[in-house]
Amino acid sequence: MLNLKKFLPFILILGLLPALLNAQATQPSREELEHRKKELQKEIDEANEALKVTKKSTRESLGQLRALRDKITLRTRLINNINEEINFINGDINSAYRDIKTLEKDLDTLKSQYAQLVVYAYKNRSTYDMLNFIFSSQSFNDAIKRYQYLKQYRDYRRRQADNILETQVLLNKKIENLRDQKDKRAGTLKTEQEQRNILETDKKEKDQVLTQLKGREQELIADINKNKKDAQKVQIAIQVVIRREIEAARKQAEEEAAAKRKALEEKKRREDAARKAAAAAAAAAKANAVNDAVADKPEKVERPAPEAPSKPAPAPPAEVEKPARVENVLEATPEALALSESFETNRGKLPWPVTSGNIIGHFGKQQHAVMERITVENDGIIIGTSKGAAVRAIFQGEVRKVVIIPGGGALVIIRHGQYFTNYVRLQTVNVKTGDKVNTGQVIGTAGTNELENQGEVELQIYKGIAKQNPESWIRRK
Repeated sequence: MLNLKKFLPFILILGLLPALLNAQATQPSREELEHRKKELQKEIDEANEALKVTKKSTRESLGQLRALRDKITLRTRLINNINEEINFINGDINSAYRDIKTLEKDLDTLKSQYAQLVVYAYKNRSTYDMLNFIFSSQSFNDAIKRYQYLKQYRDYRRRQADNILETQVLLNKKIENLRDQKDKRAGTLKTEQEQRNILETDKKEKDQVLTQLKGREQELIADINKNKKDAQKVQIAIQVVIRREIEAARKQAEEEAAAKRKALEEKKRREDAARKAAAAAAAAAKANAVNDAVADKPEKVERPAPEAPSKPAPAPPAEVEKPARVENVLEATPEALALSESFETNRGKLPWPVTSGNIIGHFGKQQHAVMERITVENDGIIIGTSKGAAVRAIFQGEVRKVVIIPGGGALVIIRHGQYFTNYVRLQTVNVKTGDKVNTGQVIGTAGTNELENQGEVELQIYKGIAKQNPESWIRRK
């Protein structure tokens, strides 16, 4: 009977092997950790700049709270990155320890072997003994072999001495490397502790700002209600424009289909008339031929009764051209279809509408930053940027509407086939309805949030009348 207890450790190892291999495969390399560390430090610097800007306002704001939370999140990720780097260093140190132990053991073995060689050489140090060993050979070939043996023995002893020196040098390098790794670990641990101290300071500042903001709930609720009303106005304007575009495209498609049907009917009518005329001409020609034959031979040919004109064979029904199947009425034209396909091809690669900025309001329902019982819903993403920053079109298309929202800035709607990009909260606008725009073309400037002392622009993307999450369309930073 098979003893399962005996093989249980092997079974467990085999079961855990895929997970261990997968974990090893997903573990970032030293270069990736270094790159990630630089990127995180860059993002922390940007968050610090954003915090400096928002602190210029006279009161605490949601912008300060956002910037502090971003800093805390980024710094936590940086600390985790540093800890992974420390793990790498610890691995190098452990490896160095193992190498040093192995080299020390090899060195002791080489020294012991060399000592035995030295003792043997000392005992046989007399030249007479060496010559006696060679000349006591039974034959000349045996003497040659004994001479070669002595030579190889000397060479081996010399190589052993060289190996001892080389191993000693390598051991010293390993010890020096170990010392460097320990110094590096000490420096990294110091950096990690400094980051933890800064993190604690940021958390205290965040809690302080949050406490002060909670004391202004009524003011924040009023601001939420205002933003909600502005968003409703924007949505009404967008829905009106998109539905008008759909209706216009449908009407145009119907008119084109009616014109095509009329042209087909006219073509069929002309073909039927032509066939009837041809049949009548053929019948007349046949009757004339019979009359001519009777006139030439009247004594032999009886004049037949006039034949009723034969009915022409029914013509096969003309093929009615079916209009090409259109998935969406907004893609009824080849240009619109090509623009839609190109827009979809660039999903996740579209540029940001501003040169520099960060997302301060994500798409969809979000919990309010201060009041946990309240949620806010964004129809797009809100991007914080510098005051008066240039806002650019993220894709080529046609401006379908420019709307001024009282108290909410300007709105620019650009169509890209069946897709629409909407730029909300603009302070100034450089385009008008009907303008063709290219990717990256400046269409206006960002609005200003005086409370948070920064510029803002909201980007919305629609597929027909369906909202899209812009974060899945624009490229990641």
